Amino acid sequence: MNRSVIRAADRPCTLVVCRGCCCGNRRKHRGFDHAGQLDLLRASALASGGRFTVRTTDCLGPCDHANVIVVQPSAAGRRAGGRAAWIGFAMDDDCTEELVRWAADGGPGVADPPAALALQFFRPPRQTRNRARR
Repeated sequence: MNRSVIRAADRPCTLVVCRGCCCGNRRKHRGFDHAGQLDLLRASALASGGRFTVRTTDCLGPCDHANVIVVQPSAAGRRAGGRAAWIGFAMDDDCTEELVRWAADGGPGVADPPAALALQFFRPPRQTRNRARR
């Protein structure tokens, strides 16, 4: 991805992929290709032409929902009232494809999430939400 500075007013939707103590842990979640999922998300972001980005973070806190991915709205989505969507149990190909599609369509505030993906939304504890804003 081009590492040039993105103005806040132009910031795209961002997928924040937790890779802390439980998320992305092969011992805890056997049989799921965590590295492959991250590679697919990054390749899809690159192919999107800048419509969304992907970054990783240390533990976000709600380990009982691992793997966690937070979908942060774009600047346009935030202006339209969109707020971060916390997705739990993001460990199958359908979920990954729906995340990519929703982010490419604009994410929170711009596009409605796929119905099956919306079933995986959860509200994290207050201290966890504050950690994700940093």
